[in-house]
Amino acid sequence: MTNLDTFRALLSERNTDEVVTKALVRDVQLPYGAGTMALITLDNGFDHTKPNTFGPHGLFALNGALSEIAARSDLAAVGVTGKPFIFAVGADLKGAAALSTREEALAIGGLGHHVFRRLGELGIPSFAFVNGAAMGGGLEVALHCTYRTISSGVPAVALPECFLGLVPGWGGTQLLPRLIGPANAIKLIIENPLSQNRMVNGKAAFELGVADAMFEPADFLEESLRWAARVVNGEVVVERPAGDEDWDKAVADARFLVDMKLRGAAPAPYRALDLIAQARTATRDEGFAAEDEALADLLMSDELRAGLYSFDLVQRRAKRPAGAPDASLARKVTKVGIVGAGLMASQMALLFARRLEVPVVMTDLDQARLDKGVEYVRAEVGKLLAKGRISGDQANRLKALVTGSLTKDAFADADFVIEAVFEDMAVKKQVFSEVEAVVAPACVLATNTSSLSLTEMGAGLGHPERLVGFHFFNPVAVMPLLEIIKGAATDDATLATAFAVGKSLKKSSVLVKDAPAFVVNRLLTCFMGEVVAAVDEGTPLETAEHALDGLGLPMTPFALLQLVGPAVGLHVAETLHEAFPDRFGVSENMAKLVAAGKPGVYRPDFSLDPEAVAIFAGGSSPSTAEQVRERVLTALAGEIRIMLDEGVVAAAQDIDLCMILGAGWPFHLGGITPYLDRTGIAQPRFLAPGVASVG
Repeated sequence: MTNLDTFRALLSERNTDEVVTKALVRDVQLPYGAGTMALITLDNGFDHTKPNTFGPHGLFALNGALSEIAARSDLAAVGVTGKPFIFAVGADLKGAAALSTREEALAIGGLGHHVFRRLGELGIPSFAFVNGAAMGGGLEVALHCTYRTISSGVPAVALPECFLGLVPGWGGTQLLPRLIGPANAIKLIIENPLSQNRMVNGKAAFELGVADAMFEPADFLEESLRWAARVVNGEVVVERPAGDEDWDKAVADARFLVDMKLRGAAPAPYRALDLIAQARTATRDEGFAAEDEALADLLMSDELRAGLYSFDLVQRRAKRPAGAPDASLARKVTKVGIVGAGLMASQMALLFARRLEVPVVMTDLDQARLDKGVEYVRAEVGKLLAKGRISGDQANRLKALVTGSLTKDAFADADFVIEAVFEDMAVKKQVFSEVEAVVAPACVLATNTSSLSLTEMGAGLGHPERLVGFHFFNPVAVMPLLEIIKGAATDDATLATAFAVGKSLKKSSVLVKDAPAFVVNRLLTCFMGEVVAAVDEGTPLETAEHALDGLGLPMTPFALLQLVGPAVGLHVAETLHEAFPDRFGVSENMAKLVAAGKPGVYRPDFSLDPEAVAIFAGGSSPSTAEQVRERVLTALAGEIRIMLDEGVVAAAQDIDLCMILGAGWPFHLGGITPYLDRTGIAQPRFLAPGVASVG
């Protein structure tokens, strides 16, 4: 039995509901007398909203097309492109989740290698014409070709496997480092996936050396065929600079960064680094065999199931928020008002102007503060222009859209007014009283409060039904989560408008009940409170600080405190203590830290501040790191159970989504509730069996 027969026997009955990506072949006469090209178009029969993917049947389809091409003697070249707007986005993830044995996992890796490598072994030049999104296995198809062109309009090029708990398993770890050098390959294979699955566009991919030529979208295929003809005729010689990069140093530097970020918690990035290191000297057969073994191990891992659950949340649930009203109820927003001109308010102003493209006016107490806020926006616009992310015309429009006013009368024609003032109930109630006096009856009033009650905030308003919580996370432009809070009086039109605005801002919105500190801050305060309590009791600060390193959290507890500021952390703790005195305490030592004016426990160089450490010294009941970890996770499990019982969100999946997008809960852990389920800390389980897997 041949390898292909083995693959077919193992996989042909798998994933019978696979959406098959066909390999449609047509002959194209290349210009300039260069001969005939067999052009393969990858197409699953759907529009761009359902991208091309590769399951077993799709791989067999491509293999069949390549066999027909290999049998011909009249061809000068072979080309591969995709349906409109899509090249291919990799493996069928539902099929990957359905694999039940390591033998099947090994077979799918071997099948992809068997098929894709044929593109580089036909005896004639092969060309990938990357006309649209190319991710994962889709990008690997292109890497196996002799040459590549790319459209300048391609929105996304990526190898996101490490984001999901996998490695590029169809040639990516071997071919890409040799093409663009190990450091640039590591950016695409490891660094970008671990940075909220960052993508690069067509222009950036070309600049990295992934493609040999770039053309405009309007005539991309025609220009690509002309370029290919000149390559076939010898008129164009593609020269790729010989790499003299220190391969070992690039891998070692990346390993250090991965350790800093994950502290060994997720296996996939480390396996990818091992494969990239091996690519320097391995033969193609050796490298591909090593990818097969790594892929098989990871496809059978808990990390993959967890990663697929997380992926499903951010790709599906986040786009259809549970409990959101009918979108047809949303009111049109043609102008936005922002109360405040501080850093948070200024970040909001830029985001509203950039995404909604409507006038945005900020107010504050004096001209100096207003000027500082408006200048911040203009400076940030200048940075976007300098990086080439916006044009000169766009920059001028954005600057003109954001203005300042010392009077709230400027909100008279606004449709949406949000406050970003000090986190104090009396201050916020006064602000909304003043705003309500000048705005139109249908204007939505939104608060960016991180912990205060909307119902209490709106109690003195004439129309509390138009007050809604609109809680951003810092930095506003980067963090994808938006907690939308429904007060006791908030009506559906207001809520629908808030969700519509959130969508326009390109945020993932989650509906949250009006409960103290909502979701993310409530759980982070619970988390931080247990760590601080352990230190207050006598646990060495460094022991408590690193007790949860094994989870791979984005930052340690006291580093997080340094980021948000002790005063903010203390305020939220006090708010929650007032609401739930039996579960949330207020650390006297934290209050002392705030009174001392300390920014946290670290100095600017991130060495521990002895004076801050001394504030927390003196307890007589120290805990071990393991005890701190169990204490924190047990408290989180208990608080989540209470939140679900209270109906703070619709389901456990919404808490997982909030923590992934708003608190950086590691993707590879699959959401906080399935993690607590798997470890046995949550009793009873939060999710029904099978919910935390995809397929």
